[in-house]
Amino acid sequence: MSTNRGVVYLRQGQVEVQSIPFPTLVNPTGKTAEHGVILKVLTTNICGSDQHMVRGRTTASAGLVLGHEITGEVLEVGRDVETLKRGDVVSVPFNVACGRCRTCKEQHTGVCLSVNPSRAGGAYGYVDMGGWIGGQAEYVMVPYADFNLLKFPDRAQAIEKIRDLTCLSDILPTGYHGAVTAGVGPGSTVYVAGAGPVGLAAAASARLLGAAVVIVGDVNPVRLEHARKVGFETVDLSKDATLAEQIAHILGTPEVDCAVDAVGFEARGHGHAGSQVEAPATVLNSLMEVTRSGQDRHSGPVRHGGPRWRRQGSKTRLTQHSPGSGLGQIAQFLYRPDARHEIQPRANASHSVGPYQDRRCGGRASDIARRRALGLCRVRRWRAEEIRHRPAWATEEGSLAFMNPRRCPAL
Repeated sequence: MSTNRGVVYLRQGQVEVQSIPFPTLVNPTGKTAEHGVILKVLTTNICGSDQHMVRGRTTASAGLVLGHEITGEVLEVGRDVETLKRGDVVSVPFNVACGRCRTCKEQHTGVCLSVNPSRAGGAYGYVDMGGWIGGQAEYVMVPYADFNLLKFPDRAQAIEKIRDLTCLSDILPTGYHGAVTAGVGPGSTVYVAGAGPVGLAAAASARLLGAAVVIVGDVNPVRLEHARKVGFETVDLSKDATLAEQIAHILGTPEVDCAVDAVGFEARGHGHAGSQVEAPATVLNSLMEVTRSGQDRHSGPVRHGGPRWRRQGSKTRLTQHSPGSGLGQIAQFLYRPDARHEIQPRANASHSVGPYQDRRCGGRASDIARRRALGLCRVRRWRAEEIRHRPAWATEEGSLAFMNPRRCPAL
């Protein structure tokens, strides 16, 4: 088998499916890579990062084969590969990593020191990320296969769910990473900027992590309608009402515990007029305005290059945007709640509301009423001296009790 086709970048606004060389077990520098495999690509996605290149926002050169979201079947195995065999169905992470260097051993595989002679970090089919051939093709070579590839244990089940499993290569892990590094946990209120695939993945991940309320914002009404259909609160950023005002309408307070930017590069402004033009700093600045501050919160977003930050009192503000050439990353706003501040259960079955001191939810009775009306979970860590008198729906000592309205008489 010696033919192959791929999606090739030609110039700004133009790509084309062309015949490309069939992959071999050789890395971009010409060195033999017997630790790799050749895959037959079963499914792939178009990432927003690909669109940045196609729109001319990077230094991508003509001839670049695009694609870094790959799910495939092992066709050929290098002699150094030990855990994979021909016919295995696997998911490929978007970044290329060796698994052996210092940063890989520290689990920072996105900045592997071995796969890109120009800088730390490599990726398939992306500008300045090591020259690895992209996966929007019929066949692709994957190096360090034992480390990089996630093998699905049941081939038949994998093929049946292959379109869902495609999201494992980039979309779902990116959204989940954003939610985790933002500090989402049981009882958190979360705002996700962007209702695209990654934004919805971040919102779904926040729900899995126990968030009490997840709010998704966008300027696209079709995206917002889909987010509402799957159970998320939404804010329409094309309206002239500010983000803080719309969040306050939902929560009773204009702040959230955690926020995730799933818009990134090419962000637009807010409001009827603002949403018609690009305003790269708008999303990050708005997240910093609505994300609750405090001594337990990280001092600002994790910087991934490009933007510069300036301190303004207790806020950190984006003051300049410099488009980079690498893969866009989610900006993370970290909030670590103090363990001493707990979400208190309802006082009794008569629905009376006692003092409410939880800093994470603003300390307002309206927050309680809002959550109760939405049927949302409430969480409390039970102390040893309280175990004897705990309600029947509480869990064992020292664990978290998720107070489902269907089980908890107090709700």
